[in-house]
Amino acid sequence: MIVRLGQIEDAVTTLEIQKSVIAESKYRLTSPEENKKTLLEHQEWVQKRIENKNETYIVAEKDGKVIGWIAFENASNTKRTSHVGSFELMVNKNYRGLGVGEMLLTALLDWAEKNPSIEKICLSVFSTNQKAISLYKKMECFSFRLDTSFG
Repeated sequence: MIVRLGQIEDAVTTLEIQKSVIAESKYRLTSPEENKKTLLEHQEWVQKRIENKNETYIVAEKDGKVIGWIAFENASNTKRTSHVGSFELMVNKNYRGLGVGEMLLTALLDWAEKNPSIEKICLSVFSTNQKAISLYKKMECFSFRLDTSFG
């Protein structure tokens, strides 16, 4: 497995992974019916992550195939909040439990450490998503505030 910066060509596969994760997961705010993102919209979203020096798009690849991704987005485009952002992490279900999420999260944290503008990485996770919470606790770099408003 390798982890690398994502490219616009990866958008087709990362959109497929996103749609699959949303379709199967009770841990996503977006329901399959609400997920109407087109390939063009996803490509534009990916391109913004690639072009913005304070955002990133990283993929995990096995045997030449993208199997997961993580993206970091700024909280806003204002100067006062340009140091803050959140990430989204998705892994093809056939490759879960193999350390892909940890590799992607490590790559994101390495990127953020090297980026002098980034000071804070935020995340949201359902309190019932124990696999994700276990990963974040294992990484020992996140503090938790439990918000049970989403289940």
